[in-house]
Amino acid sequence: MLAALSFALYLCLGLVTGLLSGLFGIGGGVIIVPLLYWGFALLGFPGESLMVMAVATSLATIIPTSIASGLAHHRRGYVDWPFALKLAPAILLGAAAGANLVQVLPVTLFKLVVALFQVGVAITLLVPVATGSNQPVRRIGTGLMVVAGWLTGCLSALVGIGGGTLSIPFMLYCGLSPRHAVATASVCGFPIALMSSGVYLLTGWNQPGLPDWNLGYVHLPAWLGIALASVTTAPLGARLAHRLPVSRLKRWLGGMVGMAGTKLLMDTLLPE
Repeated sequence: MLAALSFALYLCLGLVTGLLSGLFGIGGGVIIVPLLYWGFALLGFPGESLMVMAVATSLATIIPTSIASGLAHHRRGYVDWPFALKLAPAILLGAAAGANLVQVLPVTLFKLVVALFQVGVAITLLVPVATGSNQPVRRIGTGLMVVAGWLTGCLSALVGIGGGTLSIPFMLYCGLSPRHAVATASVCGFPIALMSSGVYLLTGWNQPGLPDWNLGYVHLPAWLGIALASVTTAPLGARLAHRLPVSRLKRWLGGMVGMAGTKLLMDTLLPE
C-alpha cells in the first residue's frame, strides 16, 4: 500500500515537473528536491543519504524531461542551437565537478546549500527583473561563456536542477528574447542532467545502507514515476508558455519554492 502511494506521489511530481520545464525551462528540480527529501524521510531511508538521493534522482528525471521539452520548443523554432552548443562543453565540466564536490561536503553543509539556493530562487521569481526583450545581442567572449557554463553546471549538479534559473538570466543578458532563453535553457538541462546523474550513479554504486531499488544514489521508482509523467506534460508546458501570463505564474511558483526552501532551511538549522 505504501509503495503504491509513493509511486502515485512520484507520478504527480512528474506531471508538475513537465509543466514547469515546458513553461519556464527550469526542469522542476526546485520543487522535486525538497519533496523527494521529505518523502524519502517518511519512507525511512537513511538520513545521511536523503539529500544526495533527492538531488541525484531529481537530476536523473531531468534527462527525459529536457528531451521532451527541448523538442517541443525546437518544433516552434525557439531554441538557439549555436548558443546552446557553445555553452554545452563548459556545462558538462561544471556538472561533473559539482556532483563530485557533493562527495566531500558535510551533510549539514550540503543541505544548507540546497536550502539557501531554494530561497534565492524564490526571491528571483517573486521580484520582477528586466526581461531583456529590448536588449541588443551582445558579443560574448569565450572566457565568459566558459565561466557561465561551468558555474551553471556545477551549481545545478549540487542542488538538483536543470540549470534554467541560472542560465536564463545569462541568456537574457546576452540578448536572447525571453522565449528563446526559456527554450534554449530547456535544451541545456540535458547535458547537466546526463553528466551529473551519471556521476551520482557511479559514486553511489557501492555505498552501504542505500535502500532497495537504488541505482547508485538514484532511486529508481521515483525516477520512473516522475519521468513517465513529466514527458507527457512537458510539451503542454511548452505550448502554454506562449499563451499564458508567465510573469504571474512565476510569482505563484516563487511562493511555493519560498515556502519549501524556508522549511528546508529550518529543518537544517533547527533539527529535532
